[in-house]
Amino acid sequence: MRFQERVVIITGGAQGIGAGCARVFSNEGARVAILDRDELAGRRFLDELGGQHLLEVVDVADIAQLHAAIDRVGSTLGRIDCLINNAGIHPPDTPIEQTTPEEAMRVMQINFISTYAASQYAMPFLRATRGTIINISSMTAILGQKNSAAYAASKGAQLSFTKALALETAPYGIRVNAILPSNVDTPLMRAWAASLPNPEEALERIAALQPIGRMAQPEEIGRICLFLASEDSSFITGQGIQADGGAALDY
Repeated sequence: MRFQERVVIITGGAQGIGAGCARVFSNEGARVAILDRDELAGRRFLDELGGQHLLEVVDVADIAQLHAAIDRVGSTLGRIDCLINNAGIHPPDTPIEQTTPEEAMRVMQINFISTYAASQYAMPFLRATRGTIINISSMTAILGQKNSAAYAASKGAQLSFTKALALETAPYGIRVNAILPSNVDTPLMRAWAASLPNPEEALERIAALQPIGRMAQPEEIGRICLFLASEDSSFITGQGIQADGGAALDY
């Protein structure tokens, strides 16, 4: 029980990678606070988790909502030991000529500004616990992605922010790291495949991009988060952990 009675906040925690993280931390004794805009999915997932966990219905693009939610979690549970900035969007593949600056700004608002804001708002609580921040970035932060310039830029911003904030918070005992997944088998991935003429073929093609021959499961990313949040990684900060099943190796 490596996180017994400690508190973790997970943005976008009702499904996908966020839900995988929540399951892992719950199994290790954590009090999990899920921040998600989908109240129905959040309630269903809390019922699945059981235990004394919290749901805050919040749109992370609204920084006032985000601030209030983090303060409520800290006040209600008495502490915050880990913040996982997971909430994000990935627009359909679109060339830059067809992506307006306004659309790019929305991607940055949800994927990066929410990470920045949540980290700032959680900072007083994390100083008290000498806690951790984990940002769910993407392999696109270092490899790029065709027709996804705004998304890749937002994930690159998360990675640079991770390194800068790790330097700033080190004197307070706060560690900041990022995880860079490649392809993860989430409801979002399944929905994307379902929009194509041959969903199974699409999923097989995506799985084959990893030399180990499959996508990650959300709980696998959750276990990396647990490692980065626990004393097992006490000498690691400012890092971008590439969780890609070897996808970047055969360049």
